[in-house]
Amino acid sequence: MKKAIVSIPQPLVRTNQWFIFISVIFTWVTGQGLPLLLPLIAGIMGLIWNFNPIMRFARLFLRKPAAAYIPEDWEQQQFNQLIAVTCLSLGFIGYVMNWMILAYIATSLVAAASFIAILGFCIGCFIRYQWIKYRHKKSLN
Repeated sequence: MKKAIVSIPQPLVRTNQWFIFISVIFTWVTGQGLPLLLPLIAGIMGLIWNFNPIMRFARLFLRKPAAAYIPEDWEQQQFNQLIAVTCLSLGFIGYVMNWMILAYIATSLVAAASFIAILGFCIGCFIRYQWIKYRHKKSLN
């Protein structure tokens, strides 16, 4: 039986966001899609098994107990990770198939979203909030 995860310490989420952003930049600089596999595989592992190796490694560097940090909602992070995995997958497919328009659009979206989240505004949170609001409004009709 899976342990119910309620929140994730913000430094772990930030580390994952930076890792995604830097991987995309490295991909653009090298012109190779392989660096996208690292955050993509980590994201898929997080979605399927609740084990993101990037966050697990970053946890080793926390100086305080996990509960002492600003918490990030686990369900929201799963939603955000699903968006990131989708964009990273499309970007990787674009590089592999040499469909550079798809590669650059998908990687630009995930790079922008991760960097904007690092700056403090969560695009995935906004999208999820609008979706929940829409579903609630629709259920009232």
